[in-house]
Amino acid sequence: MTDHPASFVVAVVDDDPSVLQSLEYLLESADHAVRLFTSGTALLDSGSLSEIDCLISDIDMPGMDGLDLLRLVQAARPGLPIIIITGYPERLHRVPNLGEIKPRLFTKPFKPEELLAAVSEALRNSAA
Repeated sequence: MTDHPASFVVAVVDDDPSVLQSLEYLLESADHAVRLFTSGTALLDSGSLSEIDCLISDIDMPGMDGLDLLRLVQAARPGLPIIIITGYPERLHRVPNLGEIKPRLFTKPFKPEELLAAVSEALRNSAA
């Protein structure tokens, strides 16, 4: 049982279809509404940014990388909870300081229960 309404929307941006599918199943199992995007450009072009309550994004993607996406999202939606995932832990130092809202950082592979806890905490804190 989750501690938030199912009406919260979590967007996932990753260029790896298997990661998208895994995160979709994981987040839906916790009663989250999920929107999947294969790139930052796809998310921004979708017009869905105003509808999401939490963003999970990979760092390393072709075209617009996750760091550029973070800057654009932060400018458009200050305070939106952001969770960063990467298969390259040495790149986590490149995550910018986004002011008051600090992104949670996860290295692939991560424990599903830890990611779900971070999403729940982010949603709880953003609703407060």
